[in-house]
Amino acid sequence: MTEKNERQKEQQRVDHVVAQIKKRQVDLNDQLAKAHHETRAIEQNYGDNTRVNTTEVDDRMETNAAVQQQKQMVANSVENETILKTQTQRLDELENSPYFGRVDIKEDGEQETLYIGTSTFIDDENHFLIYDWRAPISSIYYNGTLGQVSYDTPTGPTTVALEKKRQFLIQHGQIENMFDTNETVGDEILQQILGGESSEYMQNIVATIQKEQNDIIRDTSADVLIVQGAAGSGKTSAILQRIAYLLYHSRSHLNAEQMILFSPNRLFSNYISEVLPSLGEKNMRQVTLDEFFRQRFSGLKVESRFERFERDQRHFPKTARLIRRSKESVAFMEAVRSYAKSTALRKPAFSSIYFEGAVFFSKDEITAIYQGLPERMLPADKFIQTKNTLIRRLKQIIREQTDDDDVQDEVDLLSSEDYERLLNGHEFESAAHERHYLGRKLLYERYEPIYAAIYNDYFFDLYQEYDHFLATQSVAGVSQQAWDAMRSGFRDLINKHRLDLDDAAPLLYLRDVLTGGGQNHAIQFLFIDEMQDYSLAQLHYVHHAFPKAKLTLLGDRQQDVFGAHDAQTDFMAAIASVFPHKRVRLINLNKSYRSTQEITDFAKALLPDGDAIQSFTRPGAKPVVLDCPNDDKIVLTELTRTVYQALDQHHTVAILTKTQAAAEQLFARLTLDTPIHLLSAANRSIPEGVIILPIYLAKGLEFDTVIGYDISAGTYGTQDADLLYTLATRAMHLLTLIAIGTPSPLLTDLPADLDTLKVIE
Repeated sequence: MTEKNERQKEQQRVDHVVAQIKKRQVDLNDQLAKAHHETRAIEQNYGDNTRVNTTEVDDRMETNAAVQQQKQMVANSVENETILKTQTQRLDELENSPYFGRVDIKEDGEQETLYIGTSTFIDDENHFLIYDWRAPISSIYYNGTLGQVSYDTPTGPTTVALEKKRQFLIQHGQIENMFDTNETVGDEILQQILGGESSEYMQNIVATIQKEQNDIIRDTSADVLIVQGAAGSGKTSAILQRIAYLLYHSRSHLNAEQMILFSPNRLFSNYISEVLPSLGEKNMRQVTLDEFFRQRFSGLKVESRFERFERDQRHFPKTARLIRRSKESVAFMEAVRSYAKSTALRKPAFSSIYFEGAVFFSKDEITAIYQGLPERMLPADKFIQTKNTLIRRLKQIIREQTDDDDVQDEVDLLSSEDYERLLNGHEFESAAHERHYLGRKLLYERYEPIYAAIYNDYFFDLYQEYDHFLATQSVAGVSQQAWDAMRSGFRDLINKHRLDLDDAAPLLYLRDVLTGGGQNHAIQFLFIDEMQDYSLAQLHYVHHAFPKAKLTLLGDRQQDVFGAHDAQTDFMAAIASVFPHKRVRLINLNKSYRSTQEITDFAKALLPDGDAIQSFTRPGAKPVVLDCPNDDKIVLTELTRTVYQALDQHHTVAILTKTQAAAEQLFARLTLDTPIHLLSAANRSIPEGVIILPIYLAKGLEFDTVIGYDISAGTYGTQDADLLYTLATRAMHLLTLIAIGTPSPLLTDLPADLDTLKVIE
């Protein structure tokens, strides 16, 4: 059969599948309309039922039962409507592009042709027209080469003969490209897809998953999966497909609420927010490290990584580096645990509980309760027992005061509304019993602040305890005077309700070990993006906070924008050391797909060991380095010209600066005929057009055009290779670097074949 006839035959099949999808859409739309009508009717009925008589107790009971029944009916109806909407959206996507792959297999002499797409579609006669890319048999498409291949099934591995592998690019129901291959996904398809424009949201990559990415996606055995990948190698995309795969693979006992993704910033969280819904899955919870710490430190302003980076650019002396390196080590966290366990043999930092300006439970009383418990009890058990004893004593005080004259006088003065509220429908055999009950309820309300103080551990001075711990520590190369000054700085910040980021993880860990709190046992899978930006102490604490979770860590050691570890050790080995009793698997992704070959070659030349990074063969323009004189007018003129040239070719131009302060200064000085958007850590979305932002907010993102601003010797020294590499690898199609005065030595040391320096007079 000729290639033309083969394509016509495949198009006929696409037309048939699309017709079946449209037919199903009609049925679903009818069901959705009926479901919507039923939901509105139930909601209206619910509103009517909540307006019945509630004067008498019996009426209230009947109303409550009816309301609960109506609530459940509304919830069920809404859930049914949501399911139908999801199915409709999935069909809409399939109508546009039903599938992207085909495999022909032979098993036991029988031949079968399977078409692979983003989700399963079965026609009315129960024929599988499309197989979900996550189905076990679909792994053949990603992993198999022609010949004998095997795939996992519920009953064990199965071997078949793979006779054909065909790839499609289908848009609006029409085949735009099609060819047979022995590869996972051929370069021709990749070039066509990757050569497109960037968008506000990341797209799913199920049609272009590579074999090494498929290994990441389908791994179900590792306790800790570490993905070390070059910029643009598809790390984040693979992890999002991994989440979708795990939800599909373990649907009977896993849901999105049991997963958490730690993302670099809010911009990134929004950028990836459409991937899972496009695959028919609900988004898992997302949180940044800064948000995580902020939630766990109520009433305390914890320094963010961005704020610390800006502070470090202004002043970061050697002694501060040594102290930070110590605080961010696994050894420091182990020292915290050893110290916490030792509190079982001494007096913790308790404080008195006050009520209406007077001591209610004194510090000495609380300490006596704690120290009166068996010495061999764990600190957390002793702490919980102390809390329980305080609560019992509070209840005893309430029992003793319930019938006091002043309390009963308050009962007599209750308004009818408060009387009914406190009584809450209860009936008693005598007026005395009723008055006793109301007196006790009044005291429970009065002493609620005492209960809250006990429940929330306000009688424990965590910050004083941490300061005691710091007094037991020392760091090689740091004088006692400098260490004491650090402790004094910690106390001063606490008095201002602030906390340095260095202290967040060890402080929380000390609290958790001493009090027995802080752990979430419900989370089954934890994903951390840009792992190289986390200290080992932070990874240690996150692992402690979610002890039952399997972890997937992904990042690029070459993009260590925030780290102060100074690469003093093998970072990957160091991360693995955080999980000494876990099955750890490391997967490397060395091929970069985001940028053109010219940009990737330029970026990897900035690194001492950049040769390990492989460029994808997508040709484009060479990066340009503009060396401008230290003249503000000339610099802004060249920047403006570069922006307009880029806008002639692409929708989005990102101007990246080293710091937020530099971004704000440039924003104030740059004038264009098109809107300019200044982004900060508070932003949640990426607008089209010209945007200005610091490099650290661009991590994980990609832009059609990137302009690096002020790539000068005074701004980027040789120690900033990671920063400049991160900046360069944000660009998909065009990259321009503007130096002011003397260019960074990172640029002047580039190989001659990459030298694209243009001197501006």
